[in-house]
Amino acid sequence: MTITLAELAEALGARFWGDGALRITGAAEPAQAGPAADGSAVIATAMAPQYASALARGAAALISEGMDPEAMGLAGAVIVARPRLAMAGLTQALDRGPRIAPGIHPSAVIDPSAEIGEGAAIGPFVVIGPGVRLGARARIDAHVTIGADAVLGDDALLHAGVRIAHGVTAGARLIVQPGAVIGGDGFSFVTPEVSGVEEIRHTLGHRGELREQHWVRIHSLGGVTLGDDVEIGANSTIDRGTIRATSIGSGTKIDSLVQIGHNVRIGRDCLLCGMAGVAGSARIGDRVVLAGKAAVNDNIFVGDDVIAGGASNIFTNVPAGRVILGSPAVKMETQIEINKAMRRLPRMAAQFAELQKTVTRLMQKD
Repeated sequence: MTITLAELAEALGARFWGDGALRITGAAEPAQAGPAADGSAVIATAMAPQYASALARGAAALISEGMDPEAMGLAGAVIVARPRLAMAGLTQALDRGPRIAPGIHPSAVIDPSAEIGEGAAIGPFVVIGPGVRLGARARIDAHVTIGADAVLGDDALLHAGVRIAHGVTAGARLIVQPGAVIGGDGFSFVTPEVSGVEEIRHTLGHRGELREQHWVRIHSLGGVTLGDDVEIGANSTIDRGTIRATSIGSGTKIDSLVQIGHNVRIGRDCLLCGMAGVAGSARIGDRVVLAGKAAVNDNIFVGDDVIAGGASNIFTNVPAGRVILGSPAVKMETQIEINKAMRRLPRMAAQFAELQKTVTRLMQKD
C-alpha cells in the first residue's frame, strides 16, 4: 500500500512540509526509518523531541506542532496537533488488513438460505449456517463459523478462527479478532435444593449441613446483540443470554482475553482491557473503562463514566463518574491511602513490639 505525503496529511487533517509527492510505503520507529533506493520512504513516528535525534537525514516523519522539520534534515513531514490521535489515523491509512481474496473461496460451505451482501470476501473453510445475513463488503477470514440466523451489518471484519453462534446480531463495522467466540451458552446452573453457594451468599460464610448437590443446566435461549463499531479482541468470549440477549453498546471496544457473562448489558463507548471479566446479569453504563484484570460481580450496576483501575474487584454498585481501585474496589484516593497504611504496617508492628516490651518492664518494676 502506497500513499503520498500530501495524501497522508489530508487523511490526518494535518499539514505537510517538504515533498508532498513523496511516496510513503509504511511506518517505522525513528531509527529504522529512512529513504529507500526507489525514492519512496517509510514514515517515522517521531512526535516528541526526544525521538527526533534517532532520525536519519532525508527521512520522512510524523512530528508535532513546534518541531522544526528543516532543522531535523527531513525530506518531508506531516505536522500534527494531537500525536496520539494522529497515530490512529496513520495506522488506519497504512493498514492492509488480512489478505482475503474477493468473492467466495471454493472451500467455503454456505447454506443456500444465507444472504451474502454485495462485495463480500469469504475465505477458505468458512462455514455459514442457514438464515444468516451478511451485510455489504463483509470480510470473513479462514476457518470462521457463523451460526444459524446470525445477522452482521455492513463492513464486518471477522479474522481467522472466529466463532459466531446462532442468533447473534451485530451492527455495522464489527471487528472480531482471531479466536473470539460470540454467543456461547451462559454458565448458569441450579441445584434441586438450596446449594452451598446460595447458602453462603445469604449467611456470608456460615455453612450448615454438608450434603451432595447436583447441578442442573439452565439453558441459554437469548442471543447476543452488538451495536455499531464494536470491536472484540482475540480469544475473548461473550455468552448469550438466558431469556433476553446479552448486549454490547455501539462503539464499545473489548480487548483480548475478556469474558462477558450471560445477560450482561454494556453501554456505549466502553473500554474493557485485557483479562477483564463481567459476571452474569451485571449492568455497565456508558463510557466505562475497566482496566486489565478488573472484575465485576454479578447482578450489580456500574454507572456511566466510571474508571476502574487494574485488577479492581467490583463487588457492589458504583455510582456514575467514580474512579475506583483495589479489592474490594473503593475510591481511588481511599485505596491509595490504604496502600500507604499497609506499607507502614511492618514499622508499626515493630514499634508495637517495643511498646509491649516497655510496658512489660514497667509492670515488672511495680
